[in-house]
Amino acid sequence: MMLWKSVVGKLWLTIIMLFSFVLFILTVLLLEFFHNQSMQEAENSLFKTANQVETVLREHENYDGLLNVIWEMIDEDIGVVVLLDDGTVYTSLQDADKAEIEQLFQGDAELKGALSGDEEVKETTYLPSVLEGDNVTQATIVGIPLNTNGEQGAIYAFQSVDSSESTSASTTKFILIAVLAGIILTTVFAFFLLSRVTAPLRRLKEGAVELSKGKFDMKVPIISNDEIGDLSRTFNRMAKQLKHNVSALQEEKENLSNILSSMADGVITFNRDGEILVTNPPAEDFLSYIQMDETNLEGPQTFGHVPERLLSLFQEVKDSETTKIAEITVHGHDWVILMNPLYDAKAVRGAVAVLRDMTEERRLDKMRKDFIANVSHELRTPIAMMQGYSEAIIDDIAETPEEKKDMAQVIYDESLRMGRLVNELLDLARMEAGHLSLNKSEVEIGSFIERIVKKFKGLAGVKEIRISADMDQPDAVLLIDPDRMEQVFTNLVDNALRHTPQGGEVRIIQRSSTNGTVFEIKDTGVGISAEELPFVFERFYKVDKARTRGRAGTGLGLAIVKNIIHGHDGKIEVTSKLGQGTTFTFFLPEKK
Repeated sequence: MMLWKSVVGKLWLTIIMLFSFVLFILTVLLLEFFHNQSMQEAENSLFKTANQVETVLREHENYDGLLNVIWEMIDEDIGVVVLLDDGTVYTSLQDADKAEIEQLFQGDAELKGALSGDEEVKETTYLPSVLEGDNVTQATIVGIPLNTNGEQGAIYAFQSVDSSESTSASTTKFILIAVLAGIILTTVFAFFLLSRVTAPLRRLKEGAVELSKGKFDMKVPIISNDEIGDLSRTFNRMAKQLKHNVSALQEEKENLSNILSSMADGVITFNRDGEILVTNPPAEDFLSYIQMDETNLEGPQTFGHVPERLLSLFQEVKDSETTKIAEITVHGHDWVILMNPLYDAKAVRGAVAVLRDMTEERRLDKMRKDFIANVSHELRTPIAMMQGYSEAIIDDIAETPEEKKDMAQVIYDESLRMGRLVNELLDLARMEAGHLSLNKSEVEIGSFIERIVKKFKGLAGVKEIRISADMDQPDAVLLIDPDRMEQVFTNLVDNALRHTPQGGEVRIIQRSSTNGTVFEIKDTGVGISAEELPFVFERFYKVDKARTRGRAGTGLGLAIVKNIIHGHDGKIEVTSKLGQGTTFTFFLPEKK
C-alpha cells in the first residue's frame, strides 16, 4: 500500500497504465487486421481453387474421372461443389446427399446468383449439416459461374472459419506474450529510471526534514548536472540563505528582547483581538499587581488578554486610532499608561502600551511639598514668637527688667531652635547629595557606649527611666567617625527616652556579627503603628504628629541617622508594636 503513496509507485503505475492502454489499442487493431487479412486470404484461396476447377473443367469433357483427380489435388480443409443447371451435383465431400446440396445452393438467394449469371458470389454463414455433418460451424462460401462444353452451372468453394480463428488465436497468443514481456521490461526499466530520479528526491526530502528541525548547516549531495542537480544546488543555496535569515532574525529578536528587558518602562503589545503578544519585566510586574488586586476579588487569573482595567482604554485606541493616556493605581502603585495603535498596511492590527511606574515620582513630589510645608511650619512658629516678643519689648509691654529678660530669653531660645533646624537641613542636604565627610578613627566600643550612657544618665533619672548597656565584646575596635556616630546614638537614645513613659527602660545592646557589629536601641515605650513604621526615616515625619516647641524635635533626626549609617556602609531598620516598645537595629561592617 505504501508503494502507491510514493513517487516511484505513482510514476510506475502511470507508465504501466499508459503502456497497457497503447498495447491494448494496438492489439485490437492488429487482431482486426490479421482477422481481415486471414479472411481475405481465405476468400482469395477459395476463388483461386474455384477458378482452377473451372479452368480444368472447361478444357475437359469427362467430369467424373477428372473431378476425382481434382478432389485429390485441393486442400483438405476446402470443400468444392459443382452444380450444373440440369441438377447434376459433383462434390468433394464424400457421403454427402447431393439432392440436399442442390436444394441448399438453389434455395439461397445470394449463392444462387452464381447459377443465374456471370457474377461471383461470396457469403460467410453457418454450414448446414449436409456439408459439415453434425458439426455446425461458420464458413466462407464463394461461387463462380460455370459455362463450358455447352453446360452451365456454378462452382462453389467453401472453407470453415475455424482455420482463420486458429490463426487469429495464435496471433493473439503471440501478442499477449509480447505485451507481458513488454510490461516486465517496462517495469524493470521504469524502476531503474525512477530510482535514478527518486534517489536525489529522497535526499532532498531528508534535507527538508533536517531544515524543519532547524539544522541549516546540512547540504544535499549533487550527483548530476541535470534539472535534479540544479534543484539540489538551489536547495543548498536556500538552506544557506535560510540560515543567514534566521540568524539575522534571531539577532534582531535578541536585540529587541534586550532593549525591552533593559527598559525601565513596561511595554505590552496586543493584537486586534486583545491577546497579549509581547511583554517586558516591568510590564510583567504591572500585570502581577493587577492579578494581586483581582485575586482579592475574584480569585487568581492568568492574563492572556487585555486586563479588565485596560479594556476600555484599548477599545478607545482601537476605535479612534489615536494615542490615549490614562493613569491608574494598582496595588498601591501609580501607573501612567500611554497606548498607541499598531498599523499594518491597511488598518489597525493591535496596540502597544507603554507603562511607567510613577509611584516614586509621586512620593518624591509629595515629599517636596511636605518638605516645604514642614519647613514653613517649623520656621513660622519661632519667627512668630520672636516677632511677637520683640514687638513686646519695643512697645515696652514688659515693664520690669525681669520680664524683658524672660522675653529676650524666649527670643534667644527660638533663634537657637531656628539655627538648629537650619544646620540639620544643611547637614541632611549635604548627606543626600553625597558630600558627607567622615573623619574615621579606631574607637573602642566599650568606652564609647559608656560615654553615651553617662550622657543620658541625668535625663533618664529625671524621667525615672532605667538606661543600661549590654555588650558581648566591649574591647572590640571599630573604624568609625566618633562625632557622627555619637550623633546617631544621641538621636536614637533621645527619641527612646522621649517616647518611653515613667518607669520604663532603654537598653543599648552590642553584639558581634559575621562581618561586623550589630547595635540595638531598645525601649519599652509607646511603640509605632504598622502603618507609620515605613515612614519613620523620612524628613519631618513625626509619629505623634505634635508640632510643639522645645524637645518635640524637628523630625529630621532619623533621616540624618539613616544617612550617617549608610555613610559607614551600614544599614538600619526598625521594628515596633504599639504598647510594646521600639527597637532600632543597625549594622556596622568591620574596619577596612
